[in-house]
Amino acid sequence: MQIFFSVGEPSGDVHGANLIRELKQRAPQIECVGYGGPRMQAAGCELHADLTKFAIMWFLRVLLNIHHFWRLYRRADNYFRQHHPDAVVLIDYPGFNWWIARAAKRHRVPVFYYGVPQIWAWGRWRIKKMRRLIDHVLCKLPFEESWYRQQGCHATYIGHPFFDETTSHQFDTDFLREQSRRPGRLVAILPGSRTQEVKSNLSWFLAAADIIHRQLPDTRFAIAAFDEKRAAAAREILASHGCQAPIDTFVEKTPELMHLAGCCMACSGSVSLELLYHEKPTVILYWINRFAYFLQRFFVKVQYITLVNLLATDDLFPEHVAPFDPDAPGAEAVPFPEYLTWEDKSQQVAAHIVEWLSDEAAFQSRVAMLRDLKARVAQPGASCRAAEYILATLRGAPNMPPPHFQAAPSATPAADDACRHRNRT
Repeated sequence: MQIFFSVGEPSGDVHGANLIRELKQRAPQIECVGYGGPRMQAAGCELHADLTKFAIMWFLRVLLNIHHFWRLYRRADNYFRQHHPDAVVLIDYPGFNWWIARAAKRHRVPVFYYGVPQIWAWGRWRIKKMRRLIDHVLCKLPFEESWYRQQGCHATYIGHPFFDETTSHQFDTDFLREQSRRPGRLVAILPGSRTQEVKSNLSWFLAAADIIHRQLPDTRFAIAAFDEKRAAAAREILASHGCQAPIDTFVEKTPELMHLAGCCMACSGSVSLELLYHEKPTVILYWINRFAYFLQRFFVKVQYITLVNLLATDDLFPEHVAPFDPDAPGAEAVPFPEYLTWEDKSQQVAAHIVEWLSDEAAFQSRVAMLRDLKARVAQPGASCRAAEYILATLRGAPNMPPPHFQAAPSATPAADDACRHRNRT
């Protein structure tokens, strides 16, 4: 049995690696090939190309790299024709992965989308592609299953794979011990896993750090870099900013820094789920240029840009969508204050951190809110359930329905129990 993967995001590389390990645990002879990143390769995937090198955003940047994507698309199309894998598994990375899905369907290869793009929040016109090109929609968020089914997709909720990574992570105890000995309260800065995000957001976080440090001089800061490339970009920005606050940069120490920090400043993304798991009060910032900010208003259909806030709200699709306003009624019930903006919000970001660090009651209230939400939604086992679902489908299990437009069963209680047991061991 052979499965072709197409994964382009650094976070998707992590989820793909976990899924591959679960698949190989159940079917040791399975062959995993395709596009991914170094973590998938370490888990046993034969990489045809490192697609995570092209983790880019926005239309112009895609155009500048279109020749790379076209070459990779043609290579995948030829591979499907010559080798005809048993399935294609896509993880995140909308845009390019639609091309891969189209090629797979042309060669009659079934397609699983593990961690579907959030088209319920933006780009709802793409639901026609989902119905036409994707055989099995494996949903990360509880509300996605019913939404995709209502749109005519063959959808199943399996949980968010991020919680598999957080629950299984082994801390660097030497790093924790060393950092714990340092004086001062730590604020972690998480500027994003893409270089573009680091360049867009970090300068505003540094401005907020200066404000916080002036009010609370015993505060220190640490930038969590996804890899050395992002760390180099962060150090360059830090050197040019002239920041007066004490700030260090660390590579591949994100979970450790979250664990050590009193609170955090973060770029919007799936990292918010990890912050929820660690119960860390956090301010979310996502800075875009003025034109992009104007444009996104026509596409965004949800109230929040942060996954944690979406999981906490009772009104996913309000009639009137507006950016978060910390002074609006009910704003205190939003777990992570967030700012999607083209303006300087460093004062607002700093104000939240200063409040949490100087007001113990406000801090504990926020932690209690996060702890309650975590108990409801932060359940591991997604990689296990996804592997069980994919293998059962490919092996033709009698209770598995055919793809396209038919409701797929949720994981059985027995399967859920098995996954929970595997994550505890």
